[in-house]
Amino acid sequence: MNFYACIIGTELLNGRRQDSHFEFLNSELLQRGWELKASFVIKDEPSFIADVFELIQKDKNSVMFCFGGIGSTPDDYTRDVAATVFTDGYMEYNEIVCKVITDKFGDKAYPDRVKMGYLPKNAGLLSNPVNQISGFYLENRFFFVPGFPQMAHPMVVEALDRFYPKGAQKFKKTFTAFCSEGELVDIMQTLPPSVEFSSLPIMDGDKRAVELYLASPSSCVTEDVYEHFVTLTEKKGIKWRDGGYFDA
Repeated sequence: MNFYACIIGTELLNGRRQDSHFEFLNSELLQRGWELKASFVIKDEPSFIADVFELIQKDKNSVMFCFGGIGSTPDDYTRDVAATVFTDGYMEYNEIVCKVITDKFGDKAYPDRVKMGYLPKNAGLLSNPVNQISGFYLENRFFFVPGFPQMAHPMVVEALDRFYPKGAQKFKKTFTAFCSEGELVDIMQTLPPSVEFSSLPIMDGDKRAVELYLASPSSCVTEDVYEHFVTLTEKKGIKWRDGGYFDA
C-alpha cells in the first residue's frame, strides 16, 4: 500500500499553528512496517483539496489520512469535497453521528452543528474520544479526521489497527562509507531496481561521508547487494563501517 497524508490548514501555512500530524502519522506507520509515500500540507481551498484527493485516488494502492476541515464552520470543506471526488457527490445524514450531535447540543445542533453528520454516502465511522463526534472513512482506505490532534490521533490509531495493522517485512542494511557521494555513483548504478536504495551525504566539519541504506522483502537479496556494494567500495580503497554515521 502507498500511504499519503493530506493536512488541510491555512493556519499552518501562514504560521498561526504548528503541524503535529506528520510526525505522529509517520511514526505510527513506521512502527507497523509501513511508510509514507507523500505528505501534503494545503490551504482550505475546495478546488485545490479536490485536486489533491484526485491525485491520490489515481493511485490504486493509495491509503490517505486527511486531517482537518470536517467541522461545522463555513471554511470546513472536506466532507463536501470528499463526496465530490469519492462518491460522485452523493451524501447522506448519518443517523449515529446526528444523534450524538443532537443529544449533545439539543436545539443548538441546528442549523449548523448537525452538518457534521452529513457525510459522503456509505461512510464508515471513526471514534472520537473527546466529544464523540466521529470522523469517517471511505472504501476502508480514505480516512478523514479533525484537525485537533487530541481527536485525530486516536482515530489514526483505530484505523491502522483495524485495517492496516502490519506491513510486509523489509530486510534492511545501513552502512557508512567515508568518502564523497560522487565517488560511489558508479557502484550505485550497478544496483538492481528491485532493491530500495538511498544515499545520504554527510558534512561534519571537514569530514565527508555517505550513509547508505538498502532494503528489500528478501533477506538474501539485501545481503547479496550489501556484500556487492561493500566489495566494490573496498576495491576503491574507501573505508566503511556498518551502521549510520552518527550511530554510537
